[in-house]
Amino acid sequence: MGFINDQHHINLILEGNTNEFSVLVNQYKDLVFTLSYKILKSKEEAEEASQDTFVKIYRSLHKFKGDAKFSTWIYKITYNTCLDKLKKCKEINSTIYIEDFNKHQVHVMEDVLNNIDEKERNQKIQECLFLLPSKEAFLLTLYYFDDQSTEEIAKILDCSANNVKIKLFRSRKKLASILKRQLEPEILASYERK
Repeated sequence: MGFINDQHHINLILEGNTNEFSVLVNQYKDLVFTLSYKILKSKEEAEEASQDTFVKIYRSLHKFKGDAKFSTWIYKITYNTCLDKLKKCKEINSTIYIEDFNKHQVHVMEDVLNNIDEKERNQKIQECLFLLPSKEAFLLTLYYFDDQSTEEIAKILDCSANNVKIKLFRSRKKLASILKRQLEPEILASYERK
């Protein structure tokens, strides 16, 4: 759904046609749930956060100014709703030890991933994302699976684009470390010799 269509539905809702909100919910419900699940790592918690997110969206729709894409605004509300939920639960992030990857090792990981079937690669990455701390899994999902630019992510996270790049770099290193442990050693060995 494009910016013009989103704005059309928003205008109708603000004019009193509350039934139009279901169009926006249907359009964005999968996105909101997926992002919530990446952060909260529980289906039930993600469903609850999704509902809370849409309630917040509805209540603050009049605050949407159109400075960013509507989807970016939704990402931001989803992210903040999930963070609030995590604070309430006082989530303890597990420590992930990052291997110090040099450029060659990063290229080896990329080669391995590029030569795996796309469906299998995406499944393997999704499994590994689940092992990352919530905020990092969310960040990588936005960038790689939802094709959000660093500028859009910066708006969602309320930080600079440079800060997003640093966070992405660190998160990718953690993901690479997890992927290396998850992929079969003989596959990696065959690519390291190249």
